Amino acid sequence: MNPAAILAAPEDAGKRLDSFLAASLPELTRSAAARLIEMGQVTVDGKPAAKSCKLAGTETIAVTLPSPAPVEACPQAIPLDIVYEDEDVIVVDKPAGLVVHPAPGHPDGTLVNALLYHCGSSLSGIGGALRPGIVHRIDRDTSGLIIAAKNDAAHQSLSAQLQDHTLARTYEAIVTGNLRDGKGTIDAPIARHHTDRKKMAVTPHGGKHAVTHWEVLARFPGYTHVRCRLETGRTHQIRVHMASTGHPIYGDTVYGSPKPVPGLTGQCLHAVALRFLHPRTGEPVEVHCPLNAEFTHVLEKLQNLSR
Repeated sequence: MNPAAILAAPEDAGKRLDSFLAASLPELTRSAAARLIEMGQVTVDGKPAAKSCKLAGTETIAVTLPSPAPVEACPQAIPLDIVYEDEDVIVVDKPAGLVVHPAPGHPDGTLVNALLYHCGSSLSGIGGALRPGIVHRIDRDTSGLIIAAKNDAAHQSLSAQLQDHTLARTYEAIVTGNLRDGKGTIDAPIARHHTDRKKMAVTPHGGKHAVTHWEVLARFPGYTHVRCRLETGRTHQIRVHMASTGHPIYGDTVYGSPKPVPGLTGQCLHAVALRFLHPRTGEPVEVHCPLNAEFTHVLEKLQNLSR
């Protein structure tokens, strides 16, 4: 495999080589980066270097990544909270902490493994062997509604609805701080973060069009309960957009405070509603689910504190 070349920027000065690689390549953890360095698969300006090497911010780092080991999705008896199901589609209330599909680092124990067990061979194949039936995704640490297609015709219809916004997704979130207005729209393009490749960021140049509509549901000292409606569906969109306003989502250790909230799995972000046209009948379908127990507990604590 040809090595990938990464250019260190001035803001990378002083960073350890293994930390820099882990931040630059989403598929690498710091320990995996250290192993590659020790195996001689990394050079700095054409020369081998130690994992503790401190960068000056001007180097060219070449990394030869191993070919990924094949991952095959297999059925697993993982409980599913099914909110809607018929012969064409299935809608599941996904808990926080559950990965949607297998990937390096998460070869099994995913929503796809659970769907394969529940649906058998009745899932669309358009998403490939690792993403059968998956039309859209929600983050591992985000909970709520996700729809999957049981056949290719349903998958094509739902994918088209994602593009023309007929498939509407509504979330509720708790954000830190008090939003000044009662509602608003964030229209800001999103791209991969320029220094931390595991994160996304609002960017004025080269990003993908991204629009989030929000409105305040309740206000508490230091926090705001909001409803968000996605017009587009970019990676981490609501999390990035809200953080860009100075109001990151409570519990989001990537875009907000890095310290986890005790008793909270992931962030307070829950997909509460899905609206779509049924791929077979064309009739509108609207599905709702309640907030999960952790989110509800946080709301109750905030309500008690504000009394």
